[in-house]
Amino acid sequence: MGMLSYSTTVSIDGYVNDADGDFQWSAPSDPVFDTHVERMAAVSTEVLGRKTYDLMRYWETEPDDGFSPAEQEFARRWRKIEKVVVSSTLTPADLVPGRDRLMPRLNLDELRRIVDGAAGTVEIFGPTTAAPAIRAGMVEEFNFFVVPKVVGGGLRALPDDLRLEVTLAEHRIFDDGVVYLRYLAH
Repeated sequence: MGMLSYSTTVSIDGYVNDADGDFQWSAPSDPVFDTHVERMAAVSTEVLGRKTYDLMRYWETEPDDGFSPAEQEFARRWRKIEKVVVSSTLTPADLVPGRDRLMPRLNLDELRRIVDGAAGTVEIFGPTTAAPAIRAGMVEEFNFFVVPKVVGGGLRALPDDLRLEVTLAEHRIFDDGVVYLRYLAH
C-alpha cells in the first residue's frame, strides 16, 4: 500500500508561479536538486496535470553529456515512474505508451485505488491537480521547497479556505536560503 504525497516549490508568500505564470525564480540550486533526486527514490507513481506533464517531458529523453550526474539520475528515476496524467484535452496517443495513463478528470475513488496498489509513494504534482485530493484529506505528506522570494500573486500552492493539522517531520535549510519542509497530515 502506498502513501499520497504532495510536493511543490513555493515562494514565501505561497505561490508556485507568479501572476504572469513564471516560475523560473524557483529553479533549484544543485544541493536542492540533489534533494529532489533523493526524494524521487521512494516515488513509484506521479499523478500530474497536462501542463506539468508537458513540462516534465524534458526528463523523458536520454541524458546527454550536458546533463550533470544528478540530472542524469533524476531523468533515469523519472523515466521509471508510472505517470497518471489528469487531462481532458490529451489522448492516450499523447502519452508514453505502456507506462503512462490518462485520467480525464481526477477521480478520488480511482486515486485511492492507485495509492492502495502502489509499491511506493504516489506523488500528486501541481496545485490544481492536487487540490481535490488535499481537500478530501487524502494527502498524507506535504513537501515544500520554500524559495526566499515574494512574488505577490499567481497560482497558490494550497487551495483557499483549507484547514489542516500537520506535524513537521523534517526540515533542511540550504545555503541559498531555500528551506525544505516535510509535514505529515493528521
